[in-house]
Amino acid sequence: MSSVSSSVRRIAATVLAAGAVVGAAALPAAAQDRDRRQHPRVEISRVQADSPGREDRSNRSLNAEWVEITNTTRAAVNLRGWTLRDDDGNRYRFDNIRINGRATIRIHTGTGHNARTDLFQNRRDYIWDNHADTATLRDDRGRTVDTESWGRRHH
Repeated sequence: MSSVSSSVRRIAATVLAAGAVVGAAALPAAAQDRDRRQHPRVEISRVQADSPGREDRSNRSLNAEWVEITNTTRAAVNLRGWTLRDDDGNRYRFDNIRINGRATIRIHTGTGHNARTDLFQNRRDYIWDNHADTATLRDDRGRTVDTESWGRRHH
């Protein structure tokens, strides 16, 4: 009886050890899937809310206020219908803008000619509050993709 019970114990120990190895191998894959859900494909990577120098509402000063958006994947993403919004409800809607994989675009407040890396809201007043605000990026279905906040709002 002792040889049978020791064989059963050995088999049980082998099964448990195999299960632990399979579980350990599956854990990184599950953690990687969780990370993909937590980190957006397109994200707000930087915000320059406080235009350097004198804020005189000149186009130069307005364009020194910007938000950068980065595509963190390898595949290009079309931002048509996406929006970038501040706490006060100012909204910029993307036209047929394609952001390449691993690329960054900068959305300036003032006027200018859109290019591959720079877009312009064509506004004549500042959007982003220097002390406290939130930039919210939403996809074409209105789902929040990413937010970036700074300072504290007192309502």
